[in-house]
Amino acid sequence: MEKPLILVTNDDGITAPGLRTLIQLMKEIGEVVVVAPDSPQSGMGHAITVDNTLYSQKVVVDKEKGAPLEYSCSGTPADCVKLALQEILDRRPAIVVSGINHGSNASINVIYSGTMSAAIEAGIEGIPAIGFSLCDYSWNANFEGAKAEIQRIVAEALLHGMAKGTVLNVNIPKTDGKRPKGIKVCRQARANWKEQFDKRTSPNGKEYYWLSGEFELLDKGEDTDEYALKNGYISIVPTQFDLTAHHAIQHINNWNLHE
Repeated sequence: MEKPLILVTNDDGITAPGLRTLIQLMKEIGEVVVVAPDSPQSGMGHAITVDNTLYSQKVVVDKEKGAPLEYSCSGTPADCVKLALQEILDRRPAIVVSGINHGSNASINVIYSGTMSAAIEAGIEGIPAIGFSLCDYSWNANFEGAKAEIQRIVAEALLHGMAKGTVLNVNIPKTDGKRPKGIKVCRQARANWKEQFDKRTSPNGKEYYWLSGEFELLDKGEDTDEYALKNGYISIVPTQFDLTAHHAIQHINNWNLHE
């Protein structure tokens, strides 16, 4: 039987250890093609390149026998998926996996995530997609503990498919190489970032800012991704890209909008 084609991408760049780990895991499941940014693109959200040129080239990162085809892309994670689907791949992938991100994309972080936007871009095209993130921002993060669970989640998604209009946001707790306690299907926790801008002055007298902030959890529910991660579980949040607030339609219909 023909192996399923798996498109692998990320937002930390094509040399990131998280991506290299994900590639090795996916090679055991299907035929892998990699299209990933040539430099870090964290926090890009669903940005696409519309006012500049895009460049892509075949690259060799791993020289081992059986290494997959890999392409670097000058654009964003969403650009990578668009380019892969329209120009690079010779057939439609069975699934798109993005990550493994260095850092959490749980809760409100999903809005800003390039990792998840790559998955969402695939989902918009009707392709099953999963974004994987480890709650460890270190470049040398230890991905060992969750390898079996990552493969299981992808295998189950290939077997059962996904609900229409959704992708999966999978976050993995930092366990320093130990196995997580298990997997929980959750809802996205309500949270926010309390932004702070560190105002500075350059040597030539020009003012500039560094953005920082503090994560503020506003949700005490025990059915959320943040709760699962805090307690040592992998969280899976089915994430939809239809942003319509359906519950608000009737409320707005009660406004006096017509003369």
